[in-house]
Amino acid sequence: MKSTITSLFLIICSLGFAQNSSYWQQKADYKMDVKMDVKSFTYKGNQEIIYSNNSPDTLKKVYFHLFNNAFQPGSEMDARLKSISDPDRRMVKTFKTPEKTTYESKISALKPNEIGYLKITDFKQDGQSTTTKTIGTILEVSLHKPILPNQKSTFLLNFDGQVPVQIRRSGRNSEEGVALSMAQWYPKMAEYDYEGWHPDPYIGREFYGVWGDFDVKITLDKNYTIGGTGYLQNPNEIGHGYEDKGVVVKHPKKTKTLTWHFLAPNVHDFTWAADNEYIHDIAQVPNGPTLHFLYKNNPEILENWKNLQPKAVQLMQFYNQNIGMYPYKQYSIIQGGDGGMEYAMSTLILGNGTFKGLQGVTAHEMAHSWFQFVLATNESKHYWMDEGFTSFISDIAENAINEEKVDNPLSGSYGSYFHMVATGQELPQSTHADRHDINKIYSISAYSKGSIFLSQLGYVIGNDNLMKTLRRYYNEFAFKHPTPNDFIRIAEKVSETELDWYLNDWTRTTNTIDYGIKEVTEKDNKTTITLNRIGRMPMPIDLYVEYTDGTAETFYIPLRMMFGEKANPFQQLKRTILPDWAWSFETYQFSIDKAKKDIKQIIIDPTEMMADIDKENNIFIEE
Repeated sequence: MKSTITSLFLIICSLGFAQNSSYWQQKADYKMDVKMDVKSFTYKGNQEIIYSNNSPDTLKKVYFHLFNNAFQPGSEMDARLKSISDPDRRMVKTFKTPEKTTYESKISALKPNEIGYLKITDFKQDGQSTTTKTIGTILEVSLHKPILPNQKSTFLLNFDGQVPVQIRRSGRNSEEGVALSMAQWYPKMAEYDYEGWHPDPYIGREFYGVWGDFDVKITLDKNYTIGGTGYLQNPNEIGHGYEDKGVVVKHPKKTKTLTWHFLAPNVHDFTWAADNEYIHDIAQVPNGPTLHFLYKNNPEILENWKNLQPKAVQLMQFYNQNIGMYPYKQYSIIQGGDGGMEYAMSTLILGNGTFKGLQGVTAHEMAHSWFQFVLATNESKHYWMDEGFTSFISDIAENAINEEKVDNPLSGSYGSYFHMVATGQELPQSTHADRHDINKIYSISAYSKGSIFLSQLGYVIGNDNLMKTLRRYYNEFAFKHPTPNDFIRIAEKVSETELDWYLNDWTRTTNTIDYGIKEVTEKDNKTTITLNRIGRMPMPIDLYVEYTDGTAETFYIPLRMMFGEKANPFQQLKRTILPDWAWSFETYQFSIDKAKKDIKQIIIDPTEMMADIDKENNIFIEE
């Protein structure tokens, strides 16, 4: 049985602008000049934003994110850590007794010189002072003058910041000794789209930003090396491994600081990290970007980081081929932060641990360069699109570049999903990311169920059509804010089938899939097979029938509401297309011109790519 499933799975695995004219999106072009004090971990900066209102609406207010303010006792992030049943272990201290486990928020314990903050002063719109109000991690700005449709306005402001002790994503002095992980560090404009403003507080989940061009100057201690978003404009002044080959960089002896100048075109975030012990290596992707690797000068991790570099090149090539070309000239893989987190043109990841873990987190975070940093979904509302799509493609990519292959690189996602269903605690994927009461359930919904959305769609429309859909999705929605409906419409066009039912049942409900072989009977040397739909979610059915003489064939039962069929996934086997199955009918029956004794086994979905929650009733074996 296992060998049959494995061989069939391997067989399958070896196998103009879509938005309407009313689509629009805002633009925010940033200029920032920042000075960092590496001793006090405070910084001062000024910001100029040219904001383009491309919407049909008149804007009387704008909003900014002040993410640093989450790292203060009494913040919403602090409160959530105290109320959720399974807080992020990186953000709490854990106390265990024989009776129970309790948690203490690390944010609550921060001292005034350890907290994070962003303080805004002297905010002007087109040279005129405005009224601002800080509400937690959000800055509300009442404009001096409304911004009319298709008009621009220039915002000027000053900001003072303090880098918090590293607790989550951003911060100073991480567990691995990285000095500065500067993520979500600057006043960042909230996005305004067809649904209105999105001034979501920073409670701990995801992000959504405005596309724009960034011009950023960062001044700090000359011994620190910076990596992150953008293209360094003055490499021959800076050195640190960025200078042109053969150039000797000499700094005046009295210089204590250096100013790094970066340009980042058409991104929706800007992140950097800095340390005075970084090693900086470079690898070139053939016909692709330059990869930068920045990691601590620690002999225990040196071999892993050197071995990572050719693997990172292979990963970039895989994504370029299977999704679309990476559109920027550089990508930086930086030891910093906690775990791994994607950013524009870069990622911050943990650098210690095993090589397998280092490669895995790199594969995942690099894939986010397509699913979120080019295909910029609203992560708070559609978290499963970026995390799930990334998990799907990175699992396949790792299996492709590793010497040792596994039969099904996606099996872990299915196992996690089945576990979530068994708990009875699942929420629809349409739930806002911050509204999940159980972190583990959120993670499974985002990563595992989100990944299955794609792999199972491959079962529905065929793997060839799935990969065509991903490439067309990238081509048509790059540098935009696509929604779930945008993606499924692409899949419909590619497959020439109707798929709204799939999007609805899988992402907007907790309906489950469960089909079974109800009965196998014989009459007049013909075998009648009766199937039943037990779960609420409908699916087309692949049925594999193996006979005692060693031959086999498949039967395909189309789903009526799909109004179409997929290509035969088992090209080496005869396939019979049966009449469609309408969802309202709980049972389905057909006959085979074979005696029951001639049938060895019958299997619903032999590849197990359909997330059927009870596989016990998917198999009939003649005894």
